[in-house]
Amino acid sequence: MIAYVCKYTPIEIIKAFGEDVFCIEPEISSYENAEKLLHPNMCSFAKAIVEYVLQSGIKNLVLTNCCDSIKRVYDVLKDRVEFIEIIDLPRENTPKACQFFYYQLETFKSKLSKRLNKEFDEEVFRSQVNKLIAQNKRSSFDIAIVGARAKEELVEFISSITGGRVLNLTCSGERFCQDDVKFDGSLESYTKILLSFPPCMRMNIKREFIEENSFKGIIYNTIKFCDFYSFEYAKIKKKSNVLKIETDFSQNANEQVRTRVEAFVEKTLQKATTSKSISNKKYFAGIDSGSTSTNAVVIDSSKNILGYCTVKTGFDVVSSAKAALSKACSMAGIEEDDISFITSTGYGRISIPFSNMQVTEITCHAKGAHALFSTARTIIDIGGQDSKVIKINEDGNVLDFVMNDKCSAGTGRFIEYMARVLELELEDFSRCLNFTEDLTISSMCTVFAESEVISLIAQGKKREDIVRAINKVVAIKAISLVNRVKGEKDFVMTGGVAKNKGVVLELERRLDSRILIPFDPQIVGALGAAIIGLESS
Repeated sequence: MIAYVCKYTPIEIIKAFGEDVFCIEPEISSYENAEKLLHPNMCSFAKAIVEYVLQSGIKNLVLTNCCDSIKRVYDVLKDRVEFIEIIDLPRENTPKACQFFYYQLETFKSKLSKRLNKEFDEEVFRSQVNKLIAQNKRSSFDIAIVGARAKEELVEFISSITGGRVLNLTCSGERFCQDDVKFDGSLESYTKILLSFPPCMRMNIKREFIEENSFKGIIYNTIKFCDFYSFEYAKIKKKSNVLKIETDFSQNANEQVRTRVEAFVEKTLQKATTSKSISNKKYFAGIDSGSTSTNAVVIDSSKNILGYCTVKTGFDVVSSAKAALSKACSMAGIEEDDISFITSTGYGRISIPFSNMQVTEITCHAKGAHALFSTARTIIDIGGQDSKVIKINEDGNVLDFVMNDKCSAGTGRFIEYMARVLELELEDFSRCLNFTEDLTISSMCTVFAESEVISLIAQGKKREDIVRAINKVVAIKAISLVNRVKGEKDFVMTGGVAKNKGVVLELERRLDSRILIPFDPQIVGALGAAIIGLESS
């Protein structure tokens, strides 16, 4: 068994020696070994390879010098595995480059024969290369995944929500020939076949396949400390419908990335995930399972709100969803069995087994805000775990969105944290509106901001002035998101932080515009979910 990581690896040669191959798809819970052997700023994929190889006891590994990080992987592992080879990959597909690569493959073939003590089987080689040629992608695709290496789990998820109409064009994505190529059985022609793959960013070959294919949307994947792809993203982001995400190779599921991707697909393809059949009853429910609170709304077939409820999410997502729905039904004066269709949204949406459909909170907040305010064009949603800004059209459809889901600064958690430091209840933040000194908290990091708050307390600053400074931080963070989507009037604010009058005032000052606040800003996502359920049925 021989492991590899790059799509340019000549696996057909390896198979011609009777060896099985597998592509390393590392999923790591800890980088304990890699952190000792590699620089902290090394890309997470390179770290994951090292960690996976050392933990799995892989004995045979083939690499290509596709980037500096993989070269470092080779340096670290060359004395730690039985057999490791790094193939020098040309950056072009010119005749001279093909000749150079041919010699590289010939050398690799000789080394592998010596290592395995086996003869090269020409018939197996021909068969494997012909299978490769037959994989030429000719069908059309709605979504392309481009950029740095993406986890197989992410690719499969995107495929599942697009009906399989997704093409993996990441740097180590699918192995297929862009052009019609012919194979005469020689290693020279095989060389040209490998170099006909869609080029990664390290190649000096124009990546025309992105512009030539009429993709409805592009998901651009980046990895921290991988510098290649930021240049290309900057080039194409204004030309195409593009979503940029950043992933790593840890085992922890990244629900924020899942939400972004699903919302992007919903926006691009107007799709939602339906899992159960629909009855002919006339009441519809939406459940928004958030990180802090779970909200439920019940509406009738005319979109009138009959009942709603907000409960703490707690540890058990399902129990909180059931409790919120039960109380909303009680307020509506109906039984839960009277509900025709249940739509779930929020981070816990996929964990609610009794919902008929799952839709991202991006789409649901857009639908709910538009139902309450038909003139809404920009929605500022600040919840417990993240903050997001959604730009919509006159029909309530999502045009663009951005999220702050990597840092607690600018979210409800940030305010909760600061409230504890100031020994205040959250409600007190709305009461501390009168300030005498214009204080500023410069740090956007929750931990460092806490240190600044403690310093202000030590200096004897008034509590009201510190509260105002905290509200400014939240507002400034939200404004940066508004600017990124080119937000325009009318502005609507949703989420629990919308109940904080101090934050609302700071936002209105900076937007120079009034912000519309729903009668209960926490239920807007659940309302949108209920309406989507009604419209889909």
